[in-house]
Amino acid sequence: MARQTGAIARRLLQDCMADGLSVDNALARLAVYVDKSTSAAQLANIALDMRPSQAPERCWLEHLATRLRDRPSAFDDVRRTAACVSHDRANDETAAMTIERLAGGFDRAAAISPAASVQLSSLGDEDRLSATTGEIASWLERHGILGIRKHILDIGCGIGRLEHALGGMAERIVGIDISPRMIAIARRRCAGVANVEFRLTSGMDLGDFADQSFDDVLALDSFPYLVLAGVAERHFGEIARVLRPGGMAAVLNYSYRTSDIDSRDIKRLARAYRMEVLVDGEMPFGSWDGTAFLIRRDGGT
Repeated sequence: MARQTGAIARRLLQDCMADGLSVDNALARLAVYVDKSTSAAQLANIALDMRPSQAPERCWLEHLATRLRDRPSAFDDVRRTAACVSHDRANDETAAMTIERLAGGFDRAAAISPAASVQLSSLGDEDRLSATTGEIASWLERHGILGIRKHILDIGCGIGRLEHALGGMAERIVGIDISPRMIAIARRRCAGVANVEFRLTSGMDLGDFADQSFDDVLALDSFPYLVLAGVAERHFGEIARVLRPGGMAAVLNYSYRTSDIDSRDIKRLARAYRMEVLVDGEMPFGSWDGTAFLIRRDGGT
């Protein structure tokens, strides 16, 4: 078992280096995919034993090993947080059952580490989470998503990190989530932000909102769970319904499959709902390995 775990860890680390991922993102992948009986110290030793020939790769592995040895409890918390939310779905599990299970998982994850519950690669550190949130905010601004007169819907708002960062960059932001604990954390986080509202949602659709009621829609790492529950296409159609003509939807991570599969799905759904894909599977963020799609509803000027 130890030999098999070591092989899995080495393969993951090789893939992370090949993909140019940061150490934080690599640690998040280790937390998800490596057997939980393998300690942080053991993973650090596996990294150091790899000894690649290239100096940049050696430095990267040494940095990762140092992080594992210096903060083993933080790595263990990320592991426990990740384990709260299962990405497997039983054959007899309905969409409603999946959403209810996910809501409970996110409640438990947020109780362990609010920051890691919405971004594992933050490693539970609020400063790292804020850095990524700042990158995302800048990307949204560059693509014209934000504006002081805009009404924005955030699907899967989590602990309200985007609302806190974007509150001064829109007229109104409504954040929705299936996790009561996350909604409670979000409300505390944004208590002083007057133009932000949070609502608990069923996760089945956007039936609480009228047609053409938002200028833009955000979905940060929420669609993978809609895909898992089998309600992603329904939400895509709902996004087209609640968007005003010319409005845009930023989908950051559509699923945890390959980018080619996600791109095909996004293009198919965009055609079905008369939308145009403006950004097709870019990875524009340095501190997070999210894949970005930007879709615009027809009818704008």
